[in-house]
Amino acid sequence: MVDVHCHLNFHSFEKDYDEVIKHASKNGVKKIINVGTKIDSSQEAVELAKKYENLHAIVGVHPHHADKLERNWILELEKLTKNPKIVGIGECGMDFYRYKSNDIVDPSLQKEVFIKQIELAYKLKLPLQIHNRHAGKEIIEILTHHKSSLLNTPGMFHCMSGNIELLKGVLELGFYIGFDGNITYKGIAPGEDTFLPDLVKYTPLDRIVTETDSPFLTPEPYRGRRNVPSYVIIVGESIAKIKNASFAEVNKITTENAMNLFKLNAMP
Repeated sequence: MVDVHCHLNFHSFEKDYDEVIKHASKNGVKKIINVGTKIDSSQEAVELAKKYENLHAIVGVHPHHADKLERNWILELEKLTKNPKIVGIGECGMDFYRYKSNDIVDPSLQKEVFIKQIELAYKLKLPLQIHNRHAGKEIIEILTHHKSSLLNTPGMFHCMSGNIELLKGVLELGFYIGFDGNITYKGIAPGEDTFLPDLVKYTPLDRIVTETDSPFLTPEPYRGRRNVPSYVIIVGESIAKIKNASFAEVNKITTENAMNLFKLNAMP
């Protein structure tokens, strides 16, 4: 399988990332994409990707950091993409959820930073990895308005949430859909109105990619512990159960989806 979104560059993994990466590989996770959320963590994702053949990186600015930008940040981001291990721009997007650690960033700033990254991704012919929380309507409006700046296969929505109407709009724009360990949780997340398994059911298998968002969103039965890339297998198994498909089929198709979307080199 492929974990298309994790954060091994975060502090949670600074002491054992080597062990975590090797354990994932031994358990069938042959490719891992490490994701930046601002310039420094993007740089760390690049440096880590250089050390391992099966690691790649996505660089970008998360909406939480739209009000904390370094000078010439977009130029610095473009410089990072010169490395061949870079396979996308993100995670970028919009977020209107109020976290304990981060208040809602001015939506106008979020929009400005998001658009700049859409334009950069188009310029560099790299797919987008989009973060959305409670901002689906605004994101669809932005993407539709900038449709001429989207690739034929524009990218993916990371950790998909929202409702079926939003999902339809995302699919119509040509995006792949990423699902994480939270599809194993009971109930509906705060501020949402649709069960995640219902989104999984609606999404065609040939448009799904698997991810963990490690160290966050640990799937059951390990919820409450640190998430790791090897748990993407649990995500795949959960998708198979929800869609009444075999794990082998889910593994094969989602892996092909990830390889095609991010143009990953052949797996060892």
